[in-house]
Amino acid sequence: MMAGGAGLRAEAGPLAGACVLQIIPELEAGGAERTTVDVAAGLAAAGARALVATEGGRLVGELQAKGGAWIQFPAASKNPLAMALHVGRLARLCRREGVQIIHARSRAPAWVALGAARRLGLPFVTTYHGSYSGRTGVKVLYNSVMARGDVVIANSHYTADLIRGLHAEQAGDRIEVIHRGTDLSAFSPVAVGPARVEALRRAWGVAPHERVVLLAARLTAWKGHRVLIEAAALMRDRGIGDLAVVLAGDPQGRAAYEREIDALVAARGLQGIVRRVGHCTDMPAAFRAASVVAVPSVEPEAFGRSAVEAQSLGTPVVVSDLGAVPETVLSPPAVEPGQRTGWRVPAGDPAALAAALGEALALGASARDALARRGRAHVEANFSLERMVGDTLAIYARLLAR
Repeated sequence: MMAGGAGLRAEAGPLAGACVLQIIPELEAGGAERTTVDVAAGLAAAGARALVATEGGRLVGELQAKGGAWIQFPAASKNPLAMALHVGRLARLCRREGVQIIHARSRAPAWVALGAARRLGLPFVTTYHGSYSGRTGVKVLYNSVMARGDVVIANSHYTADLIRGLHAEQAGDRIEVIHRGTDLSAFSPVAVGPARVEALRRAWGVAPHERVVLLAARLTAWKGHRVLIEAAALMRDRGIGDLAVVLAGDPQGRAAYEREIDALVAARGLQGIVRRVGHCTDMPAAFRAASVVAVPSVEPEAFGRSAVEAQSLGTPVVVSDLGAVPETVLSPPAVEPGQRTGWRVPAGDPAALAAALGEALALGASARDALARRGRAHVEANFSLERMVGDTLAIYARLLAR
């Protein structure tokens, strides 16, 4: 029996009959939320009870369909007095449900979970899904709760190094790296039919002869939209034609940034090349529709899911060489040219980005096919959903065995 694409078989094992509670503010779209559902599915497949304490959200139905149980809880509250009261509420909930492990995936509910876990003597697990910034003593202290788990899971080696640098005293030697997992069945070339790809290209207004350069990220300055727009102008000036530079992402209310992007596109004369298409609900088709995917972030990514998902579909990727994204893309000089799965370029460098995008677009059919095979194999070996869920469940089993 399969568990929501995780590829785990239900069988009697160390977690059979166990009860694990994950706590997260809301189950809306996002990497932390998706991981919560995926791990719950894996727990259910292993014969455990998978509880998720959260306000609610669009993923609750999927959680329940995959064997998890939603417990409505005010996990999004950041009011210190309310959080203190919620410690007792969560402790009573855990006692009533027979919870054996509490796993926190966000800072505010982590403080509540830590209090409840210590009160009940339960193992406490945390996961860093992002690199939390903290420039003041108060903020560093607030963030430090994520380093206080009996096991502290980092979603990349980059994130693990940040934890060691900021919270070495709290985290000690309890940090373990588990990369975000990709559903290889959904992000697979054979799973995305031509009709889905063509429908999306039409929705984007892309002509049949145009090659898509895709940046899939919410509209916020650090994602590097301006760098890509400048790179697009350089590519046009060098005679690279038939381009459609697609910016797919939700502006999330950043109207000023939308106007800034539009003004830059107009100033560079790219109105017929660069287009904003808003939020995309079919990311496998989006990555399949692209000739190359750009991840030109100008600030460090804690993981960089787009690069992994694109490689899983065999699409070339060009990424900024900072943060955790380089962990996911093999590129010279770190590997031989024949092992390349993408390109790494200096962050904030339009010329370097344009050159790498041009190389990717210039690949012949055989070279592109070989790159696609290497990218898929790289993701299968290192970033599968099955591996992420399996590694997380192994931590739970080890804690229970203590």
